Amino acid sequence: MLDELRAAIGKYVVLPSEEALTAVTLWVAATHIQTALQHAPRLAVVSPTKGCGKSRVLDVLHETVHQPMMTVNTSPAVVFRVIGKNPPTLLVDEADTIFGPKASGDSEILRGLLNAGHQRNRPAWRISGPDHKPTPFPTFAMAAIAGIGDLPDTVMDRAVVLRMQKRKPGEKVTPFRSRYSVPELNALRDRLTAWLGPLRGQAARMVPQMPVEDRAADTWEPLVIIADLAGGQWPAQARAACLAMTRHEAAQDEQSSLKTRLLRDIHRIFAQADNPEALATQDLVASLLQDAEAPWAEHGTKGLNAYHLSNLLRDFNISPANHRFDKGRQAKAYMRNRFLDAWARNCPDLVEVAPEPEHGAAPARMPQNRPPAAPAGTLPVGPPGGPAGPKRAL
Repeated sequence: MLDELRAAIGKYVVLPSEEALTAVTLWVAATHIQTALQHAPRLAVVSPTKGCGKSRVLDVLHETVHQPMMTVNTSPAVVFRVIGKNPPTLLVDEADTIFGPKASGDSEILRGLLNAGHQRNRPAWRISGPDHKPTPFPTFAMAAIAGIGDLPDTVMDRAVVLRMQKRKPGEKVTPFRSRYSVPELNALRDRLTAWLGPLRGQAARMVPQMPVEDRAADTWEPLVIIADLAGGQWPAQARAACLAMTRHEAAQDEQSSLKTRLLRDIHRIFAQADNPEALATQDLVASLLQDAEAPWAEHGTKGLNAYHLSNLLRDFNISPANHRFDKGRQAKAYMRNRFLDAWARNCPDLVEVAPEPEHGAAPARMPQNRPPAAPAGTLPVGPPGGPAGPKRAL
């Protein structure tokens, strides 16, 4: 059964590794025993750019997982109310719009739901009903979350992570056609349900030996349980995939921390130079190397250079360009405005916020003969019951 499911998934998508294909296969099967699990691992489907196959992965999952529910533009209130004793499998696309710097309040609620739902018995309390009584809403449900760029650390730490890449010219997949593909995958889904349904009680009692510890063990345990139920080569394959993919993520975390440090150091260097429009690449590298407490002097074999800097910033879609400085000087340089999005996403504490005027302060005088400028950002909202301005007659 698992061999057939693995072959069907691999027919429609190119995953980063054989271990990743094993993990997705086991994750799909685990959705069919959710009611027997203590933890609901997330499946993080991330990529550096669009066109890497994330949506196709969700298409395949939609036809094979237990009771799929797509949550694109779905309100958190709906999600709260559909999760019950037999929860659906949440499929969240375009997660970069949820977790970006311009996320709405509803998006933050959904983010909290995804974090809490990793573990059983972590309800969300809301005031509900005509009597306005505090009511617990279940959050426990398995979820696949796809987006460009890494998801928040709290989500990634609870996830089996697929780092998708664009297919190479020689990598071929079978076109996903609803007319032919959906019946095939639905038949596999129904066979999974028939196989695993009677085994839920056994699965709930299993305490498999895990090759990892702590939260990684919580996240991977449902997949290993499925492998142990299947037997054959699957128990060994599951544990090998667990070790390989968690070690890869540990290395990614270390690299991600390094890149975040780089963004912060570059922000400091721009600020020290009074935030010019651009900094020449050689000047930026030299400034980074001057910090004795930073890791840049030991980066690579001979310290950070322009090539290393470009590689480290590539994932943030930041690259140097030719720039004309004062006195006609031309050089490769990094434009400050190219960093703004990366700073907002990865170092939100560095984002500059305009100070609000003190209460009772007189408004600034407008320049003569000029229309008022449009307000930047959102206008401050006073607290309920606070002082109100003069009412305009209707």
